Parts: sequence; C-alpha cells; structure tokens
Amino acid sequence: MSQSNSSAVVTGGASGLGRAVVAMLRSRAVGVVIADRNIEIGKQTASDLDAVFVETDVSSEESAGRAVESAVELGPLRLVVNCAGVAPSQRLIDRHGNLLPVKRFEIIVRVNLIGTFNMMRHAAAAMSANTPNADGERGVIVNTASVAAFDGQAGQIAYAAAKAGVVGMTLPATRDLSPVGIRVCAIAPGVIDTPLAAQMDEKNRAALEQIIQQPKRPGKPSEFAALVAHIVDNPYLNGEVIRLDGGLRMPPK
Repeated sequence: MSQSNSSAVVTGGASGLGRAVVAMLRSRAVGVVIADRNIEIGKQTASDLDAVFVETDVSSEESAGRAVESAVELGPLRLVVNCAGVAPSQRLIDRHGNLLPVKRFEIIVRVNLIGTFNMMRHAAAAMSANTPNADGERGVIVNTASVAAFDGQAGQIAYAAAKAGVVGMTLPATRDLSPVGIRVCAIAPGVIDTPLAAQMDEKNRAALEQIIQQPKRPGKPSEFAALVAHIVDNPYLNGEVIRLDGGLRMPPK
C-alpha cells in the first residue's frame, strides 16, 4: 500500500496499542488522526507524535464520521486501525447470585464490536474514492480482536462475545470490500503490556505470563505495531485473523 501523502485513523490511539501504531505510522510520514475519548491523553499523544487528535466515540455515527473526515483533510485515507476497546470482567452469575446486567453487556459490545463495525463502514466509504495502486488496492483496515475470542476466561463472557464478533466480521468484511480494493485483517493479541492489561488482577496476570510459551513475557505494543506494519506492507494478507500471543492458550480462569 502506498503511504506517501496518505492518512490513517487509529482508534484508541491515545495510549497502549493505538499509541504504538501512531508512532509507527508517524515514522513513515503518514498523517494520523488519533480517534479517542480521552481528551487529555489524546491531545498529549498528538502533541508528542505530531498527529491530530479528534475526540471520538467509535459507536457514534456522527463522531466516527468526523474522525474519518479529519483524516481525509490530511490526505487520502489509506489505513484504519481499530484499537479502541474496554474490557471489564464480570461473570454471568457471580458467587453471590448477582446477574451480569444486560446494560453492562451492551456497553462492552457497543464499544468493542459495534464501534469497530461503525469505523469500518465510514472508512470504507472514504477509501472507495481513492485511486487504486497497481494491485487495485485503495486501503487497508486492521481490527483488534483478542485471544479471548477463541478461549475466553470466566468473567469474560461479554468481552469474548464482542471480540468473537470482530473475528466473525473479518471474512465477510473482506468479501464485501475486496471489490472496491480494500483489504481487511484482524489481530488477536494475548497479554500485551498496555494500560488495559494493567487493569488485570496481578495474580491472574502472573499466572498467564507463566503459560506464555516463548518469549516468557507480555507482548510489547511495538510488536503489535510491527504486525500492523507487516499487514499494510504485504498485499497478499487479506481476510485473516492473526494471533499475537507468544503461543498462549488461556486457561478457564
């Protein structure tokens, strides 16, 4: 994918995986819009990395549209990387008999799944107007799933359902968008050293690190960004979900 004079949108780009992707893209002189709800951190990251911050609720039609429009002002939109997400944990029924509220489930699905879908459709509309390259490519969309989509733990029912939805969207999105020259892939990270992972219980985090095969450590955000870069650079990657987890397979809890 040609990146000269092009733009990208990175949702959740203020911190964690998203910030690493923004840094990688800025090193390639791509104009980047950081689409994030955290205004203070978003503006600081934009200042640090010479990017543009747009306060964004990925699940809002108007908000997502504004982020895409802001990117197009920087140049043809060639890449969208969806990193925005939330991951609170709660069991379907806890030990005291309390039920997981439907509203809590809806919020997690709304941000992680509907937000990803919403950004994809706005991005695809903008990308479809681009001039294709020699392979007929007009843009690339990279979504963030999770290993929880395949082996979600106890307490991850809402998060696992949302991330499984991201996995499930990958192939049909590819089939929908390939006729207009847009590739779609997803990355399913394991334990990555991000602020979101820092919310994990220390005991559970330590136990997970012990069963990572190799290397025996959490992944680095820069390693996620490197995989995004490879997906962008390799025109034959399409419709694929790639695990980035050091060989981790999650235990039941």
